[in-house]
Amino acid sequence: MEEIALEQLRYPIGKYEIPNPITDHHIEEWIQVLEHLPNRLADMVSSLSDSQLETPYRPGGWTVRQLVHHIADSHHHSYIRFKWALTEENPTIKPYFEKEWSKLFDAKTAPIQLSLDHLKAVHAKLVYLLKGLSKEQLQRKFTHPEGNEQTTLEENIGRYAWHGNHHLAHIENLLDREGW
Repeated sequence: MEEIALEQLRYPIGKYEIPNPITDHHIEEWIQVLEHLPNRLADMVSSLSDSQLETPYRPGGWTVRQLVHHIADSHHHSYIRFKWALTEENPTIKPYFEKEWSKLFDAKTAPIQLSLDHLKAVHAKLVYLLKGLSKEQLQRKFTHPEGNEQTTLEENIGRYAWHGNHHLAHIENLLDREGW
């Protein structure tokens, strides 16, 4: 497959770019994306057959099942990172090896409803938390140990809104290509 086409399949909505400045409108829009993500994902994948769930979204990519479980795992981690940054001074977060997690038994075989339910609960808690944060709290930071990169909570809201849309686009593009 052509490198440009593969890159388009990998990043159908582009890579995450932090707006400068991040406005109240960005925050409100991103929180709305996060609020609606669980239902949008469930609507997109709940009627898929096991065979369809085992289809990779691109050559060499994760299956739809793995994507659903990955989104829940990733957003669970994000929720914890918000809590750490709100309760500790610029904590260094613990990364996880998402590619290795995607190879685990549960990511490859578990019913997607487990992760859809988990994502719904995590996002309900996350959105409730985010709607109550002050401008000062949105500037709190955590540090990712890979590259010692500091991230503000407002940047992280945008990153996870993008992340959800990024994976929804993977699935949506597959559904369109396959005519499902």
